Amino acid sequence: MFWNISLLILGLAALTFGAEGLVRGSASLAIRLGLTPLIIGLTIVAFGTSTPELVVSLGASLNNQADISIGNVVGSNIFNIGIILGLTALLCPVKVSLQVIKKDGPIMIAVSLLALFLITKGTISRLEGIALFTALVAYTAYSIWLAKKEVSAEIKQQFQEGVPSQSISLYRDLLFIGGGLLLLVTGSRLLVISATDIARLIGISEAVIALTIIAAGTSMPELATSIIAALRRQPDIAVGNVVGSNIFNILGILGVASIAKPLSATGITKLDLWVMVVFSVALLPLLYTDLKLQRWEGGLLLLGYGAYLWVLWPLS
Repeated sequence: MFWNISLLILGLAALTFGAEGLVRGSASLAIRLGLTPLIIGLTIVAFGTSTPELVVSLGASLNNQADISIGNVVGSNIFNIGIILGLTALLCPVKVSLQVIKKDGPIMIAVSLLALFLITKGTISRLEGIALFTALVAYTAYSIWLAKKEVSAEIKQQFQEGVPSQSISLYRDLLFIGGGLLLLVTGSRLLVISATDIARLIGISEAVIALTIIAAGTSMPELATSIIAALRRQPDIAVGNVVGSNIFNILGILGVASIAKPLSATGITKLDLWVMVVFSVALLPLLYTDLKLQRWEGGLLLLGYGAYLWVLWPLS
């Protein structure tokens, strides 16, 4: 058990550092190519924090572990809202832009309902995976177009601060990208193997491990980004980071994983899927009140996640 826990911690560390290296190297390379901080922030930085979920779910899919592949996505989306936004709001009340409420929030709810339908019907086919990934491309293109059209000077400055600076050489960029990818692949493998062994040893299903431990571990980049944003008194970045990540998890990660291999997860229950949908739906009115996520509302999100765990573990 000690060896498995050590491998689990090592895998999480490799995923965290791998994601950081990939984002840093890719952002620096993008600056060399002349892309603006706004575009880099909306693409490389935003999607980079979700690469741990991507490599874990893709690897699990290829290894016929659909419960881990899908459970990681569903669990990460619940964790992102319940824990990440909950903790962020407790640290600093979160201001919210109208764009999140009017555009990104409803899209997150829509794709959550779509995931509920696709997973409960049985199997997510390759064709459906292609459709999900195509929707992600369309969403990203629309976000970039809208940002260019309506972005304010304040938002531009926040993106500027959130994007890593250019490194001293192209070779260093490539080293960060290559090293980051290597750490991500290695870390995902260690995480899945160790978590699966722990589940077998203590008699808990792979689905529950994926919904909790793996989901929390692969969400560490989002957690770190949101907490740092709150401490810097820029918590609105945290909301955009979480909402964007949840959309990417469903459209991008489920899309890519099901393209690699059709997914059918018997261990993911309707309860897990409805909790994901309820958290997504409940977030919108919380954000709408005074355009701010207050500390007590963050506490509610944390209590909601705790209640989900209390119900989930006995079912394992």
